[in-house]
Amino acid sequence: MEHIYFISFGKDSMAGLHVAVDLLHWPVDRVVHSPIWATKEINACAQDMEDFKTYARAEIKRRWGLDVDYTPHKHTFEELFYTDYQRKTGETTIRGWPLLKGSWCARDLKGAKSDPKTGEVYYIAIAADEPKRCGQLGERKKSPLVEAGWTEAMCYDWCKKNNLLAPTYNTSARDGCWFCPKQPTDQLRKLYHTRPDLWALMLKWDKDSPTTFKAGHTDKKTGRFVSGRTVHDYDRRFAAEDRGEVPADRRFRWKLQKEPKTNND
Repeated sequence: MEHIYFISFGKDSMAGLHVAVDLLHWPVDRVVHSPIWATKEINACAQDMEDFKTYARAEIKRRWGLDVDYTPHKHTFEELFYTDYQRKTGETTIRGWPLLKGSWCARDLKGAKSDPKTGEVYYIAIAADEPKRCGQLGERKKSPLVEAGWTEAMCYDWCKKNNLLAPTYNTSARDGCWFCPKQPTDQLRKLYHTRPDLWALMLKWDKDSPTTFKAGHTDKKTGRFVSGRTVHDYDRRFAAEDRGEVPADRRFRWKLQKEPKTNND
C-alpha cells in the first residue's frame, strides 16, 4: 500500500508534511504536486510563487529526502471554463466563472483524486479549524493536521519560522490562482496594474461567462441581497481610482461607480 502526500506549497500543506513525517511518523512514499494551468501556455501561479516552489522542493529533499512528483491536471482552467454545463433551469451554457461556494474548480482542478482499485492512502492538508472540509476525510484520505490538532495559524507560524512561507502571504492571507474569484480586491488591483496581459484575458473570460465573477449573496447583517460583480465592474473601478474619481480604500461603495456611457448618451 502506497502512502501519497498531496502538496500545494501553501502554508497548510508545507506544515502538514512536517506534522506527518516529524510528529506523527506517518509513512510517506510519494509527494505529489498537481500544478494548475490557466491556459496551455499560461501558468495559474505568479512567477514568484513558481520560484518558491523550486526552493521548497529542494528543501523537502534536504529535510525529508523526498522528491516532489509533478503531475499536471488533464485540463486547463480555460478548457473547463468553456465546457458545456446544464443548469437547473434546463438551459445549457458554458460553465463560466466558478461560484464562491461549491466551486467547480475546487473539485475538478484542486481536489486530490483517489482510485479505490489501487489501495493507496492519501494525505491532504486540511487544518483542524476547517470543519466544513473535514467531511472529505475517511479511511483512505487523511489529514495530518486534523490528527495533530494543528490550526491554520499554527501552520502559518511554523512556515514563517522555518522560512517556508510562500511569498503570496506577504500581501494576502490566502494563496491561490491569479484569476480566482475568491481573492480580495487588493490582489485584483495589483494584477490590474502589474499584469495587463492577464487582466485582458480575465476580461475576455468575463465577457463570455454566464455567471458573474463575484456571485451575488445575502448580507448576513442586513438580510439584503448584494448584487454580484463582474471583472468589468472592477476594471471600471480601478480606472476610476487611477483618475482620482473614487477612493481606493475600504470605504468604497459600488454606488459611487459611474456606469459606462452608451452611444445614446
